[in-house]
Amino acid sequence: MSFEKIIRIPADRVGALIGKSGKVKSQIEKHCLVKLIIDSETGEIEIKSDGAIDQIRPFKAVEIITAIGRGFSPQNAMKLTKEGNSLHVLDLRDFAGKSPRQIERIKGRIIGEGGRARTNMENLTNTSICVYGKTVSIIGEPDPIKLAVSAISSISSGSKHGSVYGRLEANRRKQKMNKLQLWETNDGN
Repeated sequence: MSFEKIIRIPADRVGALIGKSGKVKSQIEKHCLVKLIIDSETGEIEIKSDGAIDQIRPFKAVEIITAIGRGFSPQNAMKLTKEGNSLHVLDLRDFAGKSPRQIERIKGRIIGEGGRARTNMENLTNTSICVYGKTVSIIGEPDPIKLAVSAISSISSGSKHGSVYGRLEANRRKQKMNKLQLWETNDGN
């Protein structure tokens, strides 16, 4: 079964998708068993596959290209090749409406001074977060993505950063305790 899909990314992200001397494009083609045809003026990317053995890989190519289009570096976007990782995109207009000033305010709250808020959320949820345009994108496993979405939603809705970090830290402690209990239970056999 062959696979064909056309997606569009912002024209200013095409260079990141292609990479120096076409390195990123080649890496995606090789890993996902696809052929990429890129229109650098419009940002339109055609993804083709001849129906290789692994039918999931072309869909991963779509996710990787979308992640690069949403502002992720190619290295972070390639984390999507790890089994279990996926991409989740939040539209900030869901929180701010169409007001450009509100969107910028929320982006500032999510990023924080010197990028500290974003970095804290990434560290506490074990995800990668990128704020670009009118979106916030997250790469990670399903449960950490849910935590990051919840944290970003809370901050976007006006919650204090400290209380959001507190909830993330409490969740992290709870997960560590669950792992310890599981380890102790398995050790007893």
